[in-house]
Amino acid sequence: MKELWAKIREALVSALPITLIVYLVSLLPGFSFNHGEMISFTIGAVLLVLGIGFFNMGADIAMTPMGTHVGAGLSRQKTITLLLAVCFVLGMLITIAEPDLQVLANQVSSVMNGKLLIYTVGFGVGTFLIIAILRIVFKRRLSNILMLFYMLLFALSLLLAVNENLDLLPMAFDSGGVTTGPITVPFIMALGVGISSVLGDRRSQENSFGLVALCSIGPILAVLVLGIFARNDLSYTVNYGAAGNDILRAYTESALQVAKEVAIALGLIVVFFLFCQIFFLKLPKRQLLKIGVGVVFTYLGLVLFLTGVNVGYMPIGYKLGTQTSALHPAVLVGLGLLMGILVVMAEPAIHVLNAQVEDVTGGYVKKKSMMIGLCAGVGAAIALSVVRIIFDFSLVYYIIPGYFISLALSLFVPPVYTAIAFDSGGVASGPMTSGFILPFAIGACVALQGENAVLRDGFGVVALVAMAPLITIQLLGFKAIVSNKIKEKRAMKRILEADDEQIINFM
Repeated sequence: MKELWAKIREALVSALPITLIVYLVSLLPGFSFNHGEMISFTIGAVLLVLGIGFFNMGADIAMTPMGTHVGAGLSRQKTITLLLAVCFVLGMLITIAEPDLQVLANQVSSVMNGKLLIYTVGFGVGTFLIIAILRIVFKRRLSNILMLFYMLLFALSLLLAVNENLDLLPMAFDSGGVTTGPITVPFIMALGVGISSVLGDRRSQENSFGLVALCSIGPILAVLVLGIFARNDLSYTVNYGAAGNDILRAYTESALQVAKEVAIALGLIVVFFLFCQIFFLKLPKRQLLKIGVGVVFTYLGLVLFLTGVNVGYMPIGYKLGTQTSALHPAVLVGLGLLMGILVVMAEPAIHVLNAQVEDVTGGYVKKKSMMIGLCAGVGAAIALSVVRIIFDFSLVYYIIPGYFISLALSLFVPPVYTAIAFDSGGVASGPMTSGFILPFAIGACVALQGENAVLRDGFGVVALVAMAPLITIQLLGFKAIVSNKIKEKRAMKRILEADDEQIINFM
């Protein structure tokens, strides 16, 4: 119980800044939030804090151990076909049931069939999870694989441009960002740790990361291919309904819907884990009981978190975007920057990633430096997204140069930094981004460019949030290299000076 309260206190510290921003903005001239909206937002904030606390507790005692045991257990079977087949099914199941993806699918249902998007993304994740496992088995460098597939992404983007379906590009890249959500990240990262611990070599530190990075590419490729064959009359209809006067009913209906979706999500993972337990894991009952308790914590945390986001945060985010757009553009950009910095701290999966990074790297990569890098990158990404909305230009002017810089940095930094950076990109764009920042961007787009421009300009913010950490985290690695070389030169200089002084004294 003491550990749970510690998790809730951590969640409160994480969520408090973005909540206070909304309260402070509501008091400023030019902003008008009615009492019902603020009450709904307050309830959502409480649920969000409790949800993050419960989820982090569950991730520690259930999701991470489950992924580690499954990865290690499958690898010990020494049957590559079984390993790949199970990982493909696992990738499909956890993605199709990922609540974070459900949030995006509900928002794009007026563009294309939401179920079609979910199944397409699920196929992409399953396929690229196989590629990620093969990279570990055959010990290939992650940066080379990333370069290959991102070049393919750019080529498909050009095909979309030729087919005049470039408006679908932001949604495709957003799909890659939201796929790695609060359920997927702990399980897939732990799966990588488990597999690399059995099959890895001296580079197992690098191999334990990278699964999230590659699994983020699959949905983008799959949706781009889908977009090439899609019709040209794609349109988007804005639908962000506030709770209104009947707040209790809104929260009850949302909680029931979310409870069903999360039950399916965790149910599929639990069934899969039990299948593995029966056939090759054979974990003791005490350990299974502990994992079962963790699953309950995870379930409660996700239901509370997603209910708070859906009812309390999304309508406020949309309205905040529309009302801020009426002010000076600099205010809109500045607010986007500030919210980007703060929203990272409220993402549940970020804390899981940072803890795993520090643990796996033996403290070589600190949680604090990771958090600073992620906050700076995501803040800049959202500010740049707002600039794109204001001036109405294509996402490709950010995406192509940004990924070229990211891939270029991968040639100069330690491989572990590249793996961590690309994993961080998928993790940073979690449910707070799709549930609060995306509605904020869409609200700003509707106010400045009109509803017809939402598909082109409103979407894409999740994609930039996913891309920014690729640069910032690798810059941390580049800084570490430079600092180490400077220290080595200084140490060598001191040694040489000491030798010269000894020679002089001897003479």
